[in-house]
Amino acid sequence: MKPVFQTLRLLRQGQWVNVPDVPPSRTLLQVLREDLNLTGTKEGCAGGDCGACTVMVGQACGDQLELKAINSCIRPALALDGQAVWTVEDLKTDEGLHPAQEAMVRCHGSQCGFCTPGFVMSLAVLHENQGQAVTREQAQEQLSGNLCRCTGYRPILDAAVMMKSLPVSSTQPLIDQTKTLSFLKQGPCVGRQSVNKTRYHLPTSLPDLLTLRATLPQAQLIAGATDVGLWITKQHQRFDEVIDLSRVTELLRVEDYPHHVAIGAAVPLAQAFAVLAQQRPVLTNFFSRFAGLQVRNAGTLGGNIANGSPIGDSMPLLIALGAHVVLMRMHQGQVQHREVPLEDLYTGYKQNILRADEVLAWVKVPKPKPGESLRAYKISKRFEDDISAVCVAIKLELQDSVVISASVGAGGVAATPQRAVQTQAVLQGQVWSSTLAQAAGLAMQAEFSPLSDLRASADYRSQILARLWQRFWLESQGTPHLDLSDLHTLQSLSNITQAAL
Repeated sequence: MKPVFQTLRLLRQGQWVNVPDVPPSRTLLQVLREDLNLTGTKEGCAGGDCGACTVMVGQACGDQLELKAINSCIRPALALDGQAVWTVEDLKTDEGLHPAQEAMVRCHGSQCGFCTPGFVMSLAVLHENQGQAVTREQAQEQLSGNLCRCTGYRPILDAAVMMKSLPVSSTQPLIDQTKTLSFLKQGPCVGRQSVNKTRYHLPTSLPDLLTLRATLPQAQLIAGATDVGLWITKQHQRFDEVIDLSRVTELLRVEDYPHHVAIGAAVPLAQAFAVLAQQRPVLTNFFSRFAGLQVRNAGTLGGNIANGSPIGDSMPLLIALGAHVVLMRMHQGQVQHREVPLEDLYTGYKQNILRADEVLAWVKVPKPKPGESLRAYKISKRFEDDISAVCVAIKLELQDSVVISASVGAGGVAATPQRAVQTQAVLQGQVWSSTLAQAAGLAMQAEFSPLSDLRASADYRSQILARLWQRFWLESQGTPHLDLSDLHTLQSLSNITQAAL
């Protein structure tokens, strides 16, 4: 007898669409293509890298409609229960093409066309969210999670800039926000139970989450599913029980305190990074290199930490910043919590101290102090949408050129993200100088024994650890460096090259 799973409700074109019998491990892309016959959305990498599967999702956020571009290939479909979804089929109206589509046509932004629907959806989100003309820099960031191997990016960036100059349809806009919000506020029956052993839980409060976790310690926890989604698509894992944190109200908050900011575990990476970059603008470029925008829109800071990958980008930085994590559980009817430094969370490769009934609930990040000098470095083969070979974050507090506090986090050089304790000891109480930076680099090389893999050799990683200290010293003295994220710099280099030819 065919098992009966949960019914998924999606809002499409102002109407609820019901998809019955959706298993917890079925992705949104599978539902769109196979159940709803919306084949304009493509599967490319099935890993959240290429962006061919990009769709636009919307949810009510107060009196506003929050629109985001996400990868549908790795997002469990039931995670979108009760939310609005737009695919490339939804953009065209009787009045003509959406500005994102029309601009792509006029600028010749498509050749083979396989990646085009994803580019169009990313551009559509940018167009709908942007109240003014789009700059090439904004387009570059918006498209960081979309890959094209035919046309190249120049005509696609041209299309992004052109969108706002195209005539606006005289009919209703793509999104009738009032109607959509009224539908979304009615909402589905969130967290409905299925009638057999397989369940997908969407708790909306922290007590409900902790109670569920205590009852179902074997269930798979997910938030943005940007990693668990790969287990589904690449490793073909299936889950009998899933607890999704993405609707827990308390864990979606960012709370500001005098000496630290507390970020809920379900806060999307894009939002968490924006908060941290506002406090420390020097981190803006580092955050923009974390995967692509679709992944940052879906993935969460708590999930990246709990995953515990030795090449996760957020952990070395948070270790350097002195972040703590708050672990919570429901025990004998009482909520219990404990707080530990982030680096003490890990016990081995993707292993941690979390009890079976615990969840990682909060990340507490100290605010900047006077005299703080901070840099975070990501070394990877691609500038954007790539995994680190080495990630190092350095925070020094200086007083009269003396290092009164040193905090260093490292990733990609050990089985877990780690604090460079021995390197910190070399720095403590010493006069900050080129000689000390060199000593710190040698100490860091001695402290870690990295492995060779497809991303980098052990020798390369070891050399990078020393070279980054030299770079940090030069930058601390005001020496500028080439920032590859600066499109103006790239354009100037391009002009120089063309003139030379």
